[in-house]
Amino acid sequence: MFANITPFDFKKDQFIWLDFSAKNKDISPQLAENVETFNTYIFHELAKSKVKTGIGGWLENRIIYQSKDHFQAGKSRNIHLGVDIWAEASTPLFAPENCLVHSFQNNNNPGDYGPTIILKSINSEIFYLFGHLTATSLQNIYKGKAILAGENFAQIGPFPENGNWPPHLHFQVMNTMLEKKGDFPGVCAEDDLKFYQSICLNPYDFLNL
Repeated sequence: MFANITPFDFKKDQFIWLDFSAKNKDISPQLAENVETFNTYIFHELAKSKVKTGIGGWLENRIIYQSKDHFQAGKSRNIHLGVDIWAEASTPLFAPENCLVHSFQNNNNPGDYGPTIILKSINSEIFYLFGHLTATSLQNIYKGKAILAGENFAQIGPFPENGNWPPHLHFQVMNTMLEKKGDFPGVCAEDDLKFYQSICLNPYDFLNL
């Protein structure tokens, strides 16, 4: 059993699943080109369902990345390796278990994670990536800092400082960092999926769903 990483208890609180694959006919690459339009769409969906959060995305083949140069440079990437939790900016975030800060940085390329913190479990070789945070989340943090289970250590960031996305948390769980620090691929190409699926664990298992 893990501590809830958001204020939402997914076993009790209502939420909706948000689909950004080609199956959702309301979604297009053009929608994601304008962050304000994309933001309006997401929070309209939440309001329509009278919920405060939407989740989804693990191993989803997303068409929204087609409009993002960050994911089209070199090999085209479109498979989402984490889970997204869509909620208002400034929503507090909590550690899922007792951890140490592994690394952090502001990945500030357009469409990237923006402010990012990676925690390492003190009990195992498990790493937790929290992306699209507030810039202030990177203040008063340092490598090796202890973060206790359930401790508030960051917040969901607003656009444009969060990588210029509608407010959400990108949460990803890995069993190795591949010697990376402050960053890790959150989207992969289809022909790399087998490799990354062996590294990126099912994040829903860590959300008490």
